[in-house]
Amino acid sequence: MTPLAELFVRTRSEGRAALIGYLPAGYPSVDGAIDAMCAMVDGGVDAVEVGLPYSDPLLDGPTIQTAVDAALTAGVGTQDVLRTVSEVAATGAPTVVMSYWNPIERFGVDRFAAQLAGAGGSGVITADITPDEAGAWVAAATEHGLDRIFLVAPSSTEARIRLTAAAASGFVYAAAVMGVTGARSEVGAQAASLVARTQAVTELPVCVGLGVSTGEQAEQVARFADGVIVGSAFVRRLLDAPDPEAGVGAVRALAAELAAGVRRAARSPSA
Repeated sequence: MTPLAELFVRTRSEGRAALIGYLPAGYPSVDGAIDAMCAMVDGGVDAVEVGLPYSDPLLDGPTIQTAVDAALTAGVGTQDVLRTVSEVAATGAPTVVMSYWNPIERFGVDRFAAQLAGAGGSGVITADITPDEAGAWVAAATEHGLDRIFLVAPSSTEARIRLTAAAASGFVYAAAVMGVTGARSEVGAQAASLVARTQAVTELPVCVGLGVSTGEQAEQVARFADGVIVGSAFVRRLLDAPDPEAGVGAVRALAAELAAGVRRAARSPSA
């Protein structure tokens, strides 16, 4: 059983959703990002997504792009991402990489899978490759015991959702809204429908991302999803902080707020 699978067994036994936090590696520095990710875990995040900085992030909104651009300018690369994974995974929280396909392909698919597994990584969210185009990745991930996390969207057909869920492991990432990432004032109404459509064809956990930024929103999503994914709101805390130490504190505080929201939505394990 992978670390992610173990996590969802535990959260389901507790009758609650998992809280997953995202930050890009390398912002405000490699060590600063590691400190912030560990602070997320301290604050109550159950699993961590480590963003692999990429120059053409089609799905990332302006908040994440700002941090990623700064990391790339500073020369952050794949080896820095792998070191970040190793440090964060040492906290005991399942740690996955969020990446576009091009950096993985350039690094070497099997090489990336082997080194990620060696660093203690649990899997990869591949943001821009579909299961029917991911044969090389599925083979490498399977060989090295990594979870394969693919995305579904409100526009996905029933056939596409079924195909995606069949190819995935760990969890299915449900993009709650169409468009790029970014905190929103309210969670899109399509989110619950997309989760229900996906849960109808798979026993894998279905986690919602794109838009959650407050404890109240986390509570709302946790009432129908198996996991709540938060990214831009954490990045914004780092961007707005007057110094790295303050940013770490702000990230920890947001994680605690979100974790409290998720736990308010807890239901009986049989629900």
